[in-house]
Amino acid sequence: MTDIAVIDYGMGNLRSVWQALEHVAQGKQVTVTSDPDIIAAAERVVFPGQGAMPDCVAELDKRGLRHAVMDAAASKPFLGICIGQQLLFEHSEEGDVAGLGILPGRVRRFPSGMTDAAGGKLKVPHMGWNQVVQVTDHPLWNGIAKDARFYFVHSYYVDPAEPNLIAAQTDYPFSFASAVARDNIFAVQCHPEKSQQAGLALLSNFVNWDGRP
Repeated sequence: MTDIAVIDYGMGNLRSVWQALEHVAQGKQVTVTSDPDIIAAAERVVFPGQGAMPDCVAELDKRGLRHAVMDAAASKPFLGICIGQQLLFEHSEEGDVAGLGILPGRVRRFPSGMTDAAGGKLKVPHMGWNQVVQVTDHPLWNGIAKDARFYFVHSYYVDPAEPNLIAAQTDYPFSFASAVARDNIFAVQCHPEKSQQAGLALLSNFVNWDGRP
């Protein structure tokens, strides 16, 4: 039985996620897989991804992974990363497509014409390092500064329908939910596998997390 399953549904290069998890896995087996049986048997599941939301939804269904993802999110420590966070919600403005509906809320696009406090134009996608300001205590924040910087690449962000889902916020230029948590689910918009020490600390915390808030 694999200890940590990284779900491969054909969207994005998962090598960096696998490498980062291997680095902190403390002897646990990390497997990149599209096999629903391996995902079902794993102790923990990581749901990453890159690309457009409609393509991600289509690939999940094409590969027969929708139920595997939903079962894992209902039953074991579960970490969503980037598109893997957005897919958990009910609907996305990207392609006007339904998500998995595991968490209530929508995925919205950053509006055009955004400016910073000095009036400078902000680009979309939001790309580079930014602060992730923790707003709730959670085991996955252990040892991480409450305003640590993580690496982002995204044009869309999640807008949870329930404020108590928000585990961290990031400003660009308004505050958006950069991390969400409920029960055994934790999901981030940033890329911990590209976020140096803070990102490795988060992944290490996940490797040792029992799924309780």
